[in-house]
Amino acid sequence: MECKNQKGIGNSSSTSSRLILYSYWQSSCSWRVRFALNLKGLSYEYKAVNLLKEFEKLNPLHYVPVLVDGNVVVSDSYAILLYLEENYPQRPLLPADPQLRALNLQAASIVNSSIQPLVMLSLLKYIEEKFGSEERNIWAKSNLEKGFLALEKLLKDYVSRYATGEDVFMADVFLAPQIGVVTRFNIEMSKFPTLSRLYESYKALPEFIASSPKRQPDALS
Repeated sequence: MECKNQKGIGNSSSTSSRLILYSYWQSSCSWRVRFALNLKGLSYEYKAVNLLKEFEKLNPLHYVPVLVDGNVVVSDSYAILLYLEENYPQRPLLPADPQLRALNLQAASIVNSSIQPLVMLSLLKYIEEKFGSEERNIWAKSNLEKGFLALEKLLKDYVSRYATGEDVFMADVFLAPQIGVVTRFNIEMSKFPTLSRLYESYKALPEFIASSPKRQPDALS
């Protein structure tokens, strides 16, 4: 298992040496948490996961990410981000405005519950084994496009430089990695102009660049 200390980007005074992130470079769920930690300026120890017994003690489901903060162990990216928001309130990822706050939570939930679980690699592998690669591709594309269309409609009246305005919030943290992995699925992003425009903004953020899969210590060349 590889380990590397990742330095938070931005406010160096807002760091915690206690944080350990169990991650996998290609996991979009792990990518969300890396992005959020960078936005908050939190340093952490990166532990690459190969789903060994050591990791099973932290998450019996064998899923990443898992965040360890002292004696606290949190699995699932949504739960981790809410934990970070409550315990590390610097650089908030949820806006104060109630409507925008709800919108961010809704967009994050669509990605977390209605898109990513339906295109996770273990499920796609099962579909391919049972029904073939063509059905696998149809399934993945259909569910991604359905989710992206819902996000386009949800955000159309609020989007600016970022999903809900001029600041990066939780909706962006969930959206950016999910859009970033669509190259695996042959999605024509011209169908989703709002999401495409947002991704161009994300690609310019140092915090997003540093969290990208190819920048992780376990990334394959």
